[in-house]
Amino acid sequence: MSDSPADDGPDGETSIQRALRLKKAAQDAKPKPPRGGRFQREQAAAHQSSSKSKPWMGR
Repeated sequence: MSDSPADDGPDGETSIQRALRLKKAAQDAKPKPPRGGRFQREQAAAHQSSSKSKPWMGR
């Protein structure tokens, strides 16, 4: 297995460290959902109402 120029990392980087670095880079490149505002309140409200019907899901 040869390293391609696009995967340049620090010297002595293990294959696992390289995979983790590439995975984090791919996650950072993805668009993020909106934070705050109405969207977040709706998500929190949906989570609250659905958990009340599942008592085994409580802490």
